[in-house]
Amino acid sequence: MSSNPEKCDVIIIGAGPAGLTAAIYSAWLGLKTTVLESGIVGGRAWLAPKIENFPGFPEGIKGNELVDKMRMQAERFKTEFQLDQEVVSIEKQDTIKRVITRKQTYEAPALIIATGTQRRKLRVEGETEFLGRGLSYCAVCDGPFFRRKDVAVVGNGEEAAIDALALSDIASKVTIVSQENQLAIEGKLLERLKNKANVEFVMGKVTEIVGDQVVKAIKIADSATQPSFERQVKGVFVALGGVPLTAIVHKAGIVTDRNGCLTIDRHQQTNLEGIFAAGDCTCGGMQVVTAAGEGAMAAMKASAYVRRNPA
Repeated sequence: MSSNPEKCDVIIIGAGPAGLTAAIYSAWLGLKTTVLESGIVGGRAWLAPKIENFPGFPEGIKGNELVDKMRMQAERFKTEFQLDQEVVSIEKQDTIKRVITRKQTYEAPALIIATGTQRRKLRVEGETEFLGRGLSYCAVCDGPFFRRKDVAVVGNGEEAAIDALALSDIASKVTIVSQENQLAIEGKLLERLKNKANVEFVMGKVTEIVGDQVVKAIKIADSATQPSFERQVKGVFVALGGVPLTAIVHKAGIVTDRNGCLTIDRHQQTNLEGIFAAGDCTCGGMQVVTAAGEGAMAAMKASAYVRRNPA
């Protein structure tokens, strides 16, 4: 790692829709802007086969096409993208924010965290292979693609229940696979699910995602007897919760809620002055359009902060 930090006005961690929009606004406002990304530019949005609810695209647009347009727009305003940059530490020293990756150190007066969330994985055979081809971590995003089809929701909490209710109005049948020995869904959510004729509960664990080009079935081990059986489905929605970059932000002194979501005010600022957050890492709307809106707000407020506190 280089010992000489690279300096700019705004550092953005994450190049999903929130980070890309923040970069567009920050660079457009005349600030030297650097985006750090360890994975795919566009994040989960890049994997979406079609996004039909983003304003300005009445016929819909492929996820990779939308984020490529966002990146090109940010680059037109001279945003610098630093890829394959895994962040290992965030530090605040007076008005300067320091972000350390495995390759380089970056310094700026303002920092925007737009890391999204890493969805908790099933870690079974076929999960990686069928991502975007029948397997999804977002029922709201991808549910409409499975209209009048049989689907499975894997999870045992509020997120799984809400996803199953949403899908029950779209899919022919929804199978909730608990992944636990006992059902954790309760109260009104459980009552509403039981009143849905096309929702079924299975107490068991998914052991494999099966298919060829797309998902065709899941294998389930019954919680009581442990024999494995196969359930034919066209879609699998994993609802096991998200895993934000909790350890890194906690070490930096940034406050999160009990689920690890970054706590922000109405200006997207965290509890630390000059550090902002936007997109799924705040656990807000969890949509491309809401992430973009938060990214724009974060950049505008970061710009005002930089002008008050130049490096």
